Amino acid sequence: MTDMTNATTATTTGGFTDEERDAMKERAAEVHGKKGDGLVELLGKIAEMEDADRVMAERLHMLVSDAAPDLTPKTWYGMPAYAKDGKVVLFFKPAAKFKARYATIGFSDSAALDDGPMWPTEFALTELTTAAEDRIVSLVKQAAA
Repeated sequence: MTDMTNATTATTTGGFTDEERDAMKERAAEVHGKKGDGLVELLGKIAEMEDADRVMAERLHMLVSDAAPDLTPKTWYGMPAYAKDGKVVLFFKPAAKFKARYATIGFSDSAALDDGPMWPTEFALTELTTAAEDRIVSLVKQAAA
């Protein structure tokens, strides 16, 4: 008979990277900490990013703020995010945070992106070209509707 206690412990505690555990700790602090100014916190997280991620996040912040001014800036798992009625609609995941090949812009299930039985919820960002920015603005407007 297999010892399920050890298997469960290994799965629940050993399956996350250091970066994932750090993000979970940041989320716990966001939920249980004092409610601060979301914009200040978001801009602070952007300022902490490595150069390539920071430049992209700064531009993304401008695009989101212009396209959907009713969304509320905040942090989510220590990442820049934007909420509608208190629920995160979209977020920016910097590449360096998770040692990934590229940054992403992601949309939660609160985003109004439904398109048939299947649609993407996260997009890789390698650079913000005019075409990419146009697509982001369109997605942000749709998500915030």
